[in-house]
Amino acid sequence: MAGAIIENMSTRKLCVVGGILLVFQVIAFLVGGLIAPSPTTAVPYMSVKCIDVRKNHHKTKWLMPWGPNHCKKLKDFEEAVSRQIEANDIVFAVHIPLPSKEMSPWFQFMLFIMQLDIAFKMDNDLKENAEITLDVSLAYRDDMFGDWEEIAHAIEIRKLKCTFGSPKTVESEGRHYDCDFLPFMEIGSVAHKYYLINIRLPVNDRKGINVGIGEIKDIRLVGIHQNGGFTKVWFAMKTFLTPSILIIMVWYWRRITLMTRAPVLLEKVIFALGISMTFINIPVEWFSIGFDWTWMLLFGDIRQGIFYAMLLSFWIIFCGEHMMDQNERNRLSGYWKQVGPIAVGSFCLFIFDMCERGVQLKNPFYSIWTTEVGTELAMAFIIVAGICLCLYFLFLCFMVFQVFRNISGKQSSLPAMSKARRLHYEGLIFRFKFLMLITLACAAMTVIFFIVSQVTEGHWKWGDITIQVNSAFFTGIYGMWNLYVFALMFLYAPSHKNYGEDQSNGDLAVNSGEELQLTTTITHVDGPTEVYKLARKEAQE
Repeated sequence: MAGAIIENMSTRKLCVVGGILLVFQVIAFLVGGLIAPSPTTAVPYMSVKCIDVRKNHHKTKWLMPWGPNHCKKLKDFEEAVSRQIEANDIVFAVHIPLPSKEMSPWFQFMLFIMQLDIAFKMDNDLKENAEITLDVSLAYRDDMFGDWEEIAHAIEIRKLKCTFGSPKTVESEGRHYDCDFLPFMEIGSVAHKYYLINIRLPVNDRKGINVGIGEIKDIRLVGIHQNGGFTKVWFAMKTFLTPSILIIMVWYWRRITLMTRAPVLLEKVIFALGISMTFINIPVEWFSIGFDWTWMLLFGDIRQGIFYAMLLSFWIIFCGEHMMDQNERNRLSGYWKQVGPIAVGSFCLFIFDMCERGVQLKNPFYSIWTTEVGTELAMAFIIVAGICLCLYFLFLCFMVFQVFRNISGKQSSLPAMSKARRLHYEGLIFRFKFLMLITLACAAMTVIFFIVSQVTEGHWKWGDITIQVNSAFFTGIYGMWNLYVFALMFLYAPSHKNYGEDQSNGDLAVNSGEELQLTTTITHVDGPTEVYKLARKEAQE
């Protein structure tokens, strides 16, 4: 009787919770697909060739490509040669944004890539493994007639990777090389209305600076920033989800503290997972609208890294706590072999991020991929992290295999067990399969929507309705993992409902009755955790 009541309550509970979560999941996708615009916008910029014949160029003057105080311009380099203007006196100027527009803090970040238009010329060919030296400066102002304030100045080197599809003959002169895009600049905030970039290509024949780089015709930039409309939708989701996860997290921990026993490891890990999810959700980005916080991109990477590390650790510990053997695992130290690769991999990725975005806090033009040493260091960190990830998944797959093997063994002996022990193992088997199902579903949806967002044009159009696929991917997947954590804490919180003693059965029972719960333990109101005692005893039998 009691077993049937428990089973019916569990089934009804899962159906109700599953239906509610499914509704919220659909809403999360629709918010991104129907309300939010595309996550980012790419804007092409063509640099203007300005003339500056003064000494110490970057310390004395900022050259504007257009406007009332625009610079003296060059049409092309043939004009520079005819006017005897040296290469060191030419400045490539780019104003951000385009005329009659303004930047906004809602854009959140700016990422720029560079493309060089290099023409083939017999007497000025592009050498193999050529490197270009850039003298770059970045400034800002908040009105069209104010003075420019410098943000950063740097001397940067970029490797040129270009191919030429025609024979290098006189007939091919003037044709352009096909060159790869170059990383140029990244800023983690857009706190000002106007930005100005001045680029110089200093030439020094004696030192070999900018020698053998071909005949550069133009410099193009592509600026990528987050759309303001998407930012507002994203902030609204964070603002809504933060109290939701926080409330369920407080409720979950209160249910645990009401027990007379100490929390078990799995309960602690689920709570830690809720904390890491809350850490991601807290909408500190609202402050970036009023403050110039260039570290927000790095901070966001750290928050995501903590969550992913906790999520991977949870999967390992969840499998271990459902192993149903005689080993005592209610300690984190018992999982050092599985959790160790997670810690090492996370540390490597953190160091890599600090070497990239950490340095960009001082120099937005820096890229770790532009030097051989930096590339080798970055690849080393990524390879080590990849090896750790592979080891982790090997451990995880092995543990899942062990759990299913143990499940098969337990299922054959369930009819011979006492009622309480049978219900205990049936609960373990059901809970493990249930979590594996929703975990695989979440992972599959993440991969599927990522692939769809990459192969489609960014939006689908059905009649008058336009669905932004990329925005739906971000909001839907973000909402999905929030719901995943919410469901874990809701379904795996200890329950204090008492269904009394089964008087009609002589099987094992206690005066206080058995509690309905979705943890790996059989918890009594007045007793400690029993899962390990029962598991060891059954394994020995």
